[in-house]
Amino acid sequence: MENRIRPVGPSSPADGKMTFAALERAQIQGAAGLRLFLAWQIVRTALRLGAAGCMALLFGRLVMGQEMAPWSLAAVLVLVCLAAWAGLMADHAQAGAETRVSIAIRQAASERLQGLPAGLLRSLPAGALSVAVQRYPEAVSSLVIGHRAAGMMMAVGPLMAAMALAAVSWQSALLVLLLTPVMILFFVLVGGAIRERADAQERAFGHLAGQFADRIRTLPTIVANDALASEEAKLSGRLDVHVARTMGVLRLAFLNAGLIDFFASLSIAMLAVFLGLGHLGLATLPGFSGLELWQSLFVLMVAPEYFAPFRRFSEQYHAKAEGQAAAAALDRLLDTAAPAMPCLPAVDEALSKMELPSHGLVVVTGPSGAGKSTLLRRLVGIERAPRDGAAALPGGCVWVATDSFVAGGSLAEAMTAGLPAPDAARLHQAAARIGLLDDVLLPGGLSARIATGGANLSGGQRLRIAVARALLSDGTVVADEPTAKLDPRTAQAVRLALRDVAQRRLVVVASHDPALVALADRRVDLSLARMPETVA
Repeated sequence: MENRIRPVGPSSPADGKMTFAALERAQIQGAAGLRLFLAWQIVRTALRLGAAGCMALLFGRLVMGQEMAPWSLAAVLVLVCLAAWAGLMADHAQAGAETRVSIAIRQAASERLQGLPAGLLRSLPAGALSVAVQRYPEAVSSLVIGHRAAGMMMAVGPLMAAMALAAVSWQSALLVLLLTPVMILFFVLVGGAIRERADAQERAFGHLAGQFADRIRTLPTIVANDALASEEAKLSGRLDVHVARTMGVLRLAFLNAGLIDFFASLSIAMLAVFLGLGHLGLATLPGFSGLELWQSLFVLMVAPEYFAPFRRFSEQYHAKAEGQAAAAALDRLLDTAAPAMPCLPAVDEALSKMELPSHGLVVVTGPSGAGKSTLLRRLVGIERAPRDGAAALPGGCVWVATDSFVAGGSLAEAMTAGLPAPDAARLHQAAARIGLLDDVLLPGGLSARIATGGANLSGGQRLRIAVARALLSDGTVVADEPTAKLDPRTAQAVRLALRDVAQRRLVVVASHDPALVALADRRVDLSLARMPETVA
């Protein structure tokens, strides 16, 4: 798969594209480990060929009643032990290299996510992002280490085995070489199908993860509406699709391995027949007749070594498809446009022209995607700080949105977290004003239990708690769609509460709500990128 991207790591080329380049990162990080792993595999192959030669010579002489060299048995034992040790070291090198690559990819992904603007980060699908960070690095590392080493050994290993066969019978070497193009043809045919199935598998898993994350987030609402059974059925359906896609990949991978075993068995059977006919004197075949028994045994023992790299490559073929799909998925998620979207010039212009009063209700309007939320995040410093001369907010700020952080504990503790302790009457009034005391899903009034981080809250409940904190605070209020996800009665209560706060403090709101816009003292229309104007 082509994945040629200029710089590795966060980049900002002239086209404004920040590239992640998962595959390129992995290849660079795993280069040293791949070389070590490949070296140990070559050493293991050479030792196995040497052990095969010694065993063939030893058993051939024993069967024929010839004198056995005293060193042959010791040589067999030493070579077999060394080959096993080289195999162990190769496996250790592979595991170490793949671990280092996956850690590096995961760390790079974490750094990329931490560096993203808040708006872009919020737009990423949570389920797919969790899968990308937890599962995909291992798939990419298997591609650049395990699969790539198997591909290299498919060129080196058979060549070493063929040279060993040619030293005894070049006709035997030619016979196994003639089957190689046929196996490669099957690799190509089956490989395309595996790649398509792997892409479908990754998409199915991403959909499953996204749906699961969404259901976890909305679990309180699901429970309140007795919808557990229907949601369970939906997740089960997604899981069945993922299982079917996974089994499709595995079936093709097993088919690929089976084809290799078929050709390997066929070639070894043909060698055994030709060698047997030569030893029995039933046929005179060049390269198969007149051989000593140890030579025939050597040919039969080395022939499987010729096909072993092909089999290992076929076993790794699904790793290639899964790794390429994982790398593409990582790049789709983490290749992000630099903050130069069409809405941002209007945002910068509005920021440079805004003159914020000490109090009053300022409403930012515009169609979806115009940059309303971006403007608010820049005002409060969540994203890039406004440039010199741009508007700045006076004093501390209280952020109001459906994603506002909510501390755990009681409802009263969540409303007052980080604020000076208000008197009981004011606290009760703030909660009652926006319907928190009447919420049947928060039983217990001000003593209602809130999970850590507000995990048991819906988006509307989280937003109302943030509005209550704004009522109890003394700072500037910045609200992103404060009437979203609220019923009409509660939305009206929030509008009036913000209007009341604006009598004494500055309230800046981004909203599509016409009723809230009608209450504004000033309006910033990003659809026209015009000067903030006073509303009569």
